[in-house]
Amino acid sequence: MPVRHPRNPIANLLILLLCAFSIPLPATPPAPPALMLARDLGTSPIDVPAYYVSEKLDGVRARWDGRALWTRGGHRIAVPPAFVDGWPVTPLDGELWIARGRFDVVSGIVRSTRPDPAAWEAVRFMVFDLPAHPGAFSERVAAMRTLVARTAHPQLQMIEQTRLASRAALDARLAQIVAAGGEGLMLHHADARYGVGRSNALLKLKPHDDAEARVLAHAPGKGKYTGMLGALVVEHHDGRQFRIGTGFTDAQRADPPPPGSWVTYRYNGLTSTGLPRFARFLRIRDEMSP
Repeated sequence: MPVRHPRNPIANLLILLLCAFSIPLPATPPAPPALMLARDLGTSPIDVPAYYVSEKLDGVRARWDGRALWTRGGHRIAVPPAFVDGWPVTPLDGELWIARGRFDVVSGIVRSTRPDPAAWEAVRFMVFDLPAHPGAFSERVAAMRTLVARTAHPQLQMIEQTRLASRAALDARLAQIVAAGGEGLMLHHADARYGVGRSNALLKLKPHDDAEARVLAHAPGKGKYTGMLGALVVEHHDGRQFRIGTGFTDAQRADPPPPGSWVTYRYNGLTSTGLPRFARFLRIRDEMSP
C-alpha cells in the first residue's frame, strides 16, 4: 500500500528539513506516577486505633517501578547501580531520606544527573506503601515487612508503622517527633486499599500548616537587604497571590528561588480574605508541578 504524504507543501518542507538536519522532535513530557496523596487531619476527630501511624519524613518522595526510581513529577532519578542492586520487581512508594533536617542535602543528591556513589551511601529509600498490592493497608504493611526483610538491602528500609490507642497518645507521639526535629505524622487507615489522588484514608498531622505556591516575581529588599531579595511574590494553586518575606537565610536572599519554581511555606491559619497568615518560606520544591 503506498505511503500517503501530507499535501501541505509547508509540512512537506518541514519533514525534509527535520530529516536532513536530524532535528529531534519535541520530547513527550514525563508522566508523573499515579500516587496516593494525603489530606490534612488538623483537629478533626478520628478513630485513632483504626490507623497505622508513622513519622512524616522530610525527604524526597519517589516511586520504584521495579526497574527504576522516579520522582513525583515523573522524572527518572539517576542512582548508582549498587543503590538498587537486588531490589524487588514489585512497585514501591517511599521517601528518599537521610535524616531529620537534611532535606536540602538529599534534594541536591536526587537532582544530580551524575550520581555520586559516595553521596548516595547516606541515602535510604524508606518504603511506606505497595501501590500494586490489591489488599487493605494492614495486609500491605505485612507484605512490606516481608519484602524488605527478604531483599536485605541496607539502603532499602521500611518506615516504622505503629498503632496507637487514643487521640491523647497520637498528640503525645506528635510532640515527641517534633521535639526530636521531625516534621509530623502520617496516618493510614488499616482497611484502606491503595487509591490514586487525595484520600481521606491517608492523613497528615503537623504542628504547623504548610502549602505550596508558585513564584511569580522577586520584590527587592531594603536596608540591610538592599540588592537582595526582599520578598517572593507567589501564587497559590487557586490563583490567590501574596508575598512571602520571612524565613530566608542571607544565602537564599542572595540567590532566591527563580520565577516559575514552586516553594513550600508555613503559615498560621488564614486571614478574613482567605490569605495565609504569617507566611514564611520553608524550602524550594524541586518536584512540584503546576
